[in-house]
Amino acid sequence: MAERRGEISRKTNETSVSVSVHIDGTGKGKISTGVGFFDHMLDQLCRHSLIDMDIAVKGDLHIDDHHTVEDTGIALGQAISKALGDRKGITRYASIDLAMDETMTKAAIDVSGRPFLVWNVAFSAPKIGTFDTELVREFFQALAQNAGITLHVLNHYGANNHHIAETCFKAVARALRTATEIDPRQANQIPSTKGTLV
Repeated sequence: MAERRGEISRKTNETSVSVSVHIDGTGKGKISTGVGFFDHMLDQLCRHSLIDMDIAVKGDLHIDDHHTVEDTGIALGQAISKALGDRKGITRYASIDLAMDETMTKAAIDVSGRPFLVWNVAFSAPKIGTFDTELVREFFQALAQNAGITLHVLNHYGANNHHIAETCFKAVARALRTATEIDPRQANQIPSTKGTLV
């Protein structure tokens, strides 16, 4: 099987983003967006999905973090989609309930080629440090749209906003890992009765 790798460079008046991924990696990451908390979350996504990620972003942080976070999601989603190609042999579906201390979050994924996000996560404060909590959803919206995945994220409960955000990233990572793995029972088939996922 060919290596499942994807690279995307995206430059606008607001951001310059370079992303490369290796789906069948070991969770190695080189991540620099200029937004500390976001780097920490992307590191969780990389480590727990086992997708190697190199992400370098320079954005208009003098305005706020929005463009940097959203454009990173766009480029990362496009790189993942490119790496998956026709999605032949993938497991396609996965879900997990992920616990972290007092918090539990569910992520369910269909690597379907049909982008959709269902987001049922509430934060009790507008910021985690200096990071806007609303940007967690913005990232996953951009990721799902550009990776061509149906993604449902549900926070069952939690008190600490850092933990809530982190369980979202870790749960999506673990579900993405399982869903993109090759199913040895159908390694040469598209997992759809339609015969296509793109």
